[in-house]
Amino acid sequence: MPEMIMETERLILRSFRETDRDVFASINADPEVMRYFPAPLSRELSDALMDKALAKEQSDGFCFAPIEEKASGDFLGFVGLSRPSYAKPLPCDPCVEVGWRLARSAWGKGYATEAARAWLRFGFVTLDLEEIVSFTTVTNAPSRRVMERLGMTYDPADDFLHPAVEQGHPLEPHVLYRLGLKDWVAQTSG
Repeated sequence: MPEMIMETERLILRSFRETDRDVFASINADPEVMRYFPAPLSRELSDALMDKALAKEQSDGFCFAPIEEKASGDFLGFVGLSRPSYAKPLPCDPCVEVGWRLARSAWGKGYATEAARAWLRFGFVTLDLEEIVSFTTVTNAPSRRVMERLGMTYDPADDFLHPAVEQGHPLEPHVLYRLGLKDWVAQTSG
């Protein structure tokens, strides 16, 4: 399968490469980047996550994927679409989610929103999806703001306990945001 590449005004969105492993591991090991996850990732777990993303790209044609800043070529993190796959299903399954994880140096610059918009277009136009979701722990205000900037809507009735987070853990409660095709078309055609 050829490497997937998309571009935005400031970013290149592309497939993972073997040369990404070190910088990807450093992002995943940063306690501040991972504060809304149960723990930072070891090198082994980071490599496994990258391998899983590569396998999903092969099987589904898409997954969370690196973003690079065009001007510098810097690896900033990942943004993309994915079909969640946990041991126990999510309440919104089957679904496709849009998600992101960026290096601290890339925070506050609009990169997550810019890249996610490109992925939403890919999901609705290329994949012909009817809905794309996003979810995070209740306390993750930065990601929730990105979801809102993307025009996604939140309904407290959709709140859920994440099946991959230890029962009773403070990060177990999650919020679900949704964006339907009709709402996306209305937003982008105006």
